[in-house]
Amino acid sequence: MKAINPIRMGGVEVLPLVEGGKGVAVSNGATCGGWASGGGVGTFSAVNADSYDADGNVIRQIYHGRTRRERHEELVAYGIAGGIAQAREAHERAGGQGRIHMNILWEMGGAERVARGVLEGAKGLVHGVTCGAGMPYRLADLAREYNVHYYPIISSARAFAALWKRSYNKQRELLGGVVYEDPWLAGGHNGLSNSEDPKRPEDPYPRVLKLRQTMREFGLHDVPIIMAGGVWWLEEWEHWIDSEELGPVAFQFGTRPLLTQESPISEEWKTRLLQLKEGDVLLQPFSPTGFYSSAVRTEFLNELEARSERQVPFTTEPTEAHTAPLGIGPRKRLVYLKPDDLPRAEGYIASGFTEALRTPDDTLVFETPAAAREILNDQTDCMGCLSHCRFSNWTQNGPDYSTGKKADPRSFCIQKTLQDIAHGGRLERNLMFSGHNAYRFGTDPFYSNGFVPTAKQLVERIMTGR
Repeated sequence: MKAINPIRMGGVEVLPLVEGGKGVAVSNGATCGGWASGGGVGTFSAVNADSYDADGNVIRQIYHGRTRRERHEELVAYGIAGGIAQAREAHERAGGQGRIHMNILWEMGGAERVARGVLEGAKGLVHGVTCGAGMPYRLADLAREYNVHYYPIISSARAFAALWKRSYNKQRELLGGVVYEDPWLAGGHNGLSNSEDPKRPEDPYPRVLKLRQTMREFGLHDVPIIMAGGVWWLEEWEHWIDSEELGPVAFQFGTRPLLTQESPISEEWKTRLLQLKEGDVLLQPFSPTGFYSSAVRTEFLNELEARSERQVPFTTEPTEAHTAPLGIGPRKRLVYLKPDDLPRAEGYIASGFTEALRTPDDTLVFETPAAAREILNDQTDCMGCLSHCRFSNWTQNGPDYSTGKKADPRSFCIQKTLQDIAHGGRLERNLMFSGHNAYRFGTDPFYSNGFVPTAKQLVERIMTGR
């Protein structure tokens, strides 16, 4: 095994180990500071981060505004207060070691306002900002404003080239690194393009090599690439280390820090990680962001899959193809289906899925009355946690804060489920983000007999190569 040496990142030498950011409220100041105390780069999530009362108790994010816009303002305020709280804790726990990064999602609601609020309120405590889930063109401007390094998260050389040519070339000295997030292996939201098949994963090496070649064209020979997704034992990535072809490389670990003493997730969640089997993590298209995302298969995901399968196209007037009438709703208003679809729809209704919910794609999905009420309530309670949400049709841009499309019942309220699971909610009834290698917790001897390390101990273990 090659020696794993520090690399220069963000103007200083650090171990080439980066903690991946996980919102909502999962990558916090405790995990971040613990990881940094081991000499690596810790990351706290500024995506709806927790803040605390005078007694140190988590302040649950409850919304009182009557309108979506009013609730959105509450969300931004919660986000700024929480980010500042986590930055302070991370700084204290790090003890001057490693680096402290803040992770934001470009597509989260009020992303720039939250980032500026946190950086303003925690000046000098945050060394870098990582940002993905979209094309964060203004990330470099934000970094310049607060004199921190920036780390865009991309999934292809093409995406980075677009960011560089449009914006980043004007602020090259603060580009601390480029995070390559593998769209098939990383947990959470993934950057699959329309030309890439979610069922046909590609080898990351040629894709990262292409990224390095593109960066060299821009004179970025010494800017590290941070490999995110699928990394477990570094001995399996030995050919990446000190590679002249790839240049400086660091490795990001998002799923591994979940199973640490500092991790705020529930004991039930930690136990579940140790029980996962290969194939238990699903790359699925249901997120209201429009991105694919990777999460543990639960009842929650099973129901989303089944809901989309209970779907038929319809028209409100008969057409050449849609000739079979069906009465839906309390007033049995007629819609028209293809004759072959009518028996399926009638079968759903007979099985108790009596509510026909319209989608933006002129289809009907069939649900139980209880599930339909929950969907409607969640859409009504929207607080604008995303810049654009297909589930609720919220957008933070535009005079009426609406995408102009129908709300999509095939998706879900991501804020609701992530807040619930992060604060002790039932695993089977929520979205449990995870990288695809999470099943390796159960076979890695490091975790034998239920051992749960501190974040610093995990960094030390990873540095051994296995």
